[in-house]
Amino acid sequence: MSEAVIQTDLDGLNLVHRGKVRDMYEIPGHDDKLLMVATDRISAYDVVMSDPIPGKGKVLTGLSLFWFDLLGDIVENHLISAEVDEYPTVCVPHREILAGRSMLVHKTAPLPVECIVRGYISGSFWSAYQKDTTVCGFELPAGMKESDRFPETLFTPSTKADIGDHDENISIERLEEIVGVDRAAEIASTSVGLYQ
Repeated sequence: MSEAVIQTDLDGLNLVHRGKVRDMYEIPGHDDKLLMVATDRISAYDVVMSDPIPGKGKVLTGLSLFWFDLLGDIVENHLISAEVDEYPTVCVPHREILAGRSMLVHKTAPLPVECIVRGYISGSFWSAYQKDTTVCGFELPAGMKESDRFPETLFTPSTKADIGDHDENISIERLEEIVGVDRAAEIASTSVGLYQ
């Protein structure tokens, strides 16, 4: 079994962000691009776990590439390539670590929120419902059981928390304050449309 990649340190590239799972690098001479590297770190419930899973970053990258390809005609994405041979030459010495777990992407501004679409009551939503039938501003029918289907698909955005903090559910009104009314409507409509 291969050794887990807990973090990367790539000479010649500038580490700009180490997230819960991914390391992101700027590439000298390519100001409009980033190199994203998926490590084998595990993040659950907004916490980075101490034990990585070898190869997990490659699986995560493969899943991302699948969805970017499938949805590319519907939602624009930042992917340029996942083929190391197509990366700038400064990346080539790191081929062994980058192969299968990295993507060259356009530098863009990410949405400052997470887009969550729910069709069934489970997880944190189920926990909140057990205390009150109004969850995230949605008045839900009494008597629902865990994993019941909602009467209609729900869009429940949340904040994007830093490492160690927890994401917080936010209202549509708060989303509108963060991204603007028109952008919020586009985000909600696209998210629900992709789900359905």
